[in-house]
Amino acid sequence: MEQRQYRLQVNGLTLQVNEWGPENARPIIMLHGIRGYSSTFEGIARFLQPFYRVIAFDQRGRGQSQWDPGHNYYTDAYVDDLKQVIEQLGLKKTDLLGHSMGGINAIVFAAKYPEYVEKLIIEDAGPGAFENSPGSIRICRELENTPGTFENWEAASVFMRQLRPSVTEQARQDRLKNMLKPLEDGRYTWQYDHEGIAKTRLSPDPARVLALMPYIRDIKCATLIIRGGNTDYLQKDMVQAMLAENPLLDWCEIPDAGHYIHDDQPALFAHQVKQFLLPGQCALEENKSRN
Repeated sequence: MEQRQYRLQVNGLTLQVNEWGPENARPIIMLHGIRGYSSTFEGIARFLQPFYRVIAFDQRGRGQSQWDPGHNYYTDAYVDDLKQVIEQLGLKKTDLLGHSMGGINAIVFAAKYPEYVEKLIIEDAGPGAFENSPGSIRICRELENTPGTFENWEAASVFMRQLRPSVTEQARQDRLKNMLKPLEDGRYTWQYDHEGIAKTRLSPDPARVLALMPYIRDIKCATLIIRGGNTDYLQKDMVQAMLAENPLLDWCEIPDAGHYIHDDQPALFAHQVKQFLLPGQCALEENKSRN
């Protein structure tokens, strides 16, 4: 699978971009979660070949992208970054997939800039999930209790096993490789701006916190909500509330998956994504498999 990496100057920050697939294929941009990174989507990118140009970037303060010295980690900043990325890449229209925080950013972007979005996929995210679900409370607790450094790699691995018990060890190690960086004394620290991100989430400026349901109402494209069957983040009653607000929304549930659906059940997640984005291709492949 063809992969490209490059950097863009966006709103005064340098952002790292990963791409997979043919440059002339249909584009889709994928947005990771609050402590995520762009390469988390490599698996789903592989599944969408050769039909898609998959674009994922480390959102400000994460991965290989620059940290914001002003700790501006609010939804409007992420949305403006996404708009700048789309415009710099010269995209007229794109599909959009967002997980968790990335899903919130995708919802707001699709509502504000419908001219850019063809189809939208929301992975385990929604208004109530962001505001007061058990998963949101868990994430805030994790941000409060996450250590700033680890004595060695194994100590970090133990922490990640406790933090993400539902994902495979390979997925946990992949996360650590993308989330940690070594210090000169042999210890490890986070590669993302943990202090700034935690501050924004735990003590936000009330004037910058968005009410999300109005944006759900304003989405004007076909939208699929994918919920993890075991998630503590996006509750079923919130999914139903979102569907009631906008007839363009549909949903599915992936069994035996928590909040990190694309890690917990990658094949099932990829199938639902492809079926939504490429229904004709999926039907063709299913017919071939039966014959």
